[in-house]
Amino acid sequence: MSTAKSSYAVPQWWKEAVIYQVYPSSFQSHPGATSGWGSIKDLTSRLDYLKSLGIDIVWSSPICKSPQADMGYDIADYKQIDPQKRDMKLMVDLVVNHTSNEHPWFLDSRSSRDNSKRDWYVWKKPKSVGADGTPEPPSNWARILGEANSAWNYDETTGEYYLGLFTAEQPDLNWENPVVRTTIWDVMHFWMQRGAAGFRMDVINLISKVPGYPDADIVLGRGHKYQPGLKYFVNGPRLHEYLQEMHREVLSNVGANAGELRMIFIFDVVDIDKPNVRMALKPWDVKEMKSIITHWQRVMIENDGWNSIFIENHDNPRSVTRYADDSDQWRATGAKLLALMQTTLGGTLFVFQGEEIGMRNAPTSWPIEEFEDIESINYWKKCLDLYSEDKEQLAYGRKIIDMKARDHSRTPMQWSPKENAGFCDPNVKPWMRVIDDYKTVNVEAQMTANDPTNLSVWQFWQRALRDRKERAEVFVYGDFDELDPADPKIYAYTRTSESGEKWLVVLNFSGEEIQWTMPSGIEVEFWPCSNYTKQHVEKPKKSTIPLRPWEGILGKCK
Repeated sequence: MSTAKSSYAVPQWWKEAVIYQVYPSSFQSHPGATSGWGSIKDLTSRLDYLKSLGIDIVWSSPICKSPQADMGYDIADYKQIDPQKRDMKLMVDLVVNHTSNEHPWFLDSRSSRDNSKRDWYVWKKPKSVGADGTPEPPSNWARILGEANSAWNYDETTGEYYLGLFTAEQPDLNWENPVVRTTIWDVMHFWMQRGAAGFRMDVINLISKVPGYPDADIVLGRGHKYQPGLKYFVNGPRLHEYLQEMHREVLSNVGANAGELRMIFIFDVVDIDKPNVRMALKPWDVKEMKSIITHWQRVMIENDGWNSIFIENHDNPRSVTRYADDSDQWRATGAKLLALMQTTLGGTLFVFQGEEIGMRNAPTSWPIEEFEDIESINYWKKCLDLYSEDKEQLAYGRKIIDMKARDHSRTPMQWSPKENAGFCDPNVKPWMRVIDDYKTVNVEAQMTANDPTNLSVWQFWQRALRDRKERAEVFVYGDFDELDPADPKIYAYTRTSESGEKWLVVLNFSGEEIQWTMPSGIEVEFWPCSNYTKQHVEKPKKSTIPLRPWEGILGKCK
């Protein structure tokens, strides 16, 4: 195939940029601080580090004033930094589907039914009131961060329910109100005038709800009164209208042909093990993962779109645990395999803090009390309420937390082998426990590693990012073709520039040694990259290629 003539392959700075997501609470706490929390000031102290890795843009999770019910995604003031100002460009994480219940807008809105800001939020009367005076929510929608609870929250003062899809502390804004939209445009202008390089719009695809808020289908099992209402608020009927208005009023000349946004996060890979709700499991395999990635690579090329490349963020577990093998034997190899895949896919690349050193999930030996996230707390409470006498179900619930809790990505950044991993002073208790492997898995050790034959995970990322930028016409903008889609363990594909330069990527997503047969018509000139060695790797140039467990190789084709 060849890349169609479109804007897909037209160079743009934001397409080639590498974006690094920082979770400020867990990134760095400055010397002398006693809180055990990171801050924006401490983020700026690590800018040289990020530059040396190859990062172009810093995306910080919310830095606005917040009571921290959902770790900053419950904003109480869109124009105040929490707690300090910063003097640098960054990508702002803007949360405008909902606010904090402590935001002045909501405090006004809930004060009375006739307040001028009442319709800034979604308020509805009870569906019914029982004989005992107990009200029923307007619909059966479940909370996203605790499906045992209703997404509707009753307000005793005014006798109505407000919608809070995520938590009671995060009431949803009413985007049907044009005054709300105008006020949000003002917030965006505020940040752009202060040098923001762009916005990451949190759950922006939830801002339009289906009118009437109908009951959701019954999909959850026993004991679940409330049900996922996703089809009534994800990609709702007025979403494109709202985004086009945002583009006209704020983001002029920013979006693609639709005049909306430049790219969206497609969660198909990180949701690969998700059935109806996030804190649940379904089986998946490598073929499914391959088909998802290939599908979106081709869709964007053929439809003048643009991909966001990521497999980690603040809402998902660590990728090496999820998609590879995080054992001591294979953690580094698996982390480099995933780095090779991401740095050779078309789209804008996002790296999450700690991914560049192969941080893994918290160990299964941690007591449940170590998990701090509101979703984990709500989920475990549900498990105890429903299955207190069922040891098997409780064990399964704990397995889900061990595999999928958001806490895994929010543990403190592991900077050094010093106490508390260099995240905060040794005599300070960090807000969340540091993962126990920090003495061997840390930035300092990996940056200074001097293995004559192999690269550390950090060094591999650094080299891969450099190579991606040097060959952007291939790895950022090039055509994409999958090879051998039926293979259950090998993901192989070619990237081809408009000038005809072709590269082959072969990834063994298994802990086994495999002999992979290269399709006829493809011949490699040399193999400059492997996650097993820092030098060129010796492999056959055609026909059958031996691959070691979790091995990834990159070849220049003839």
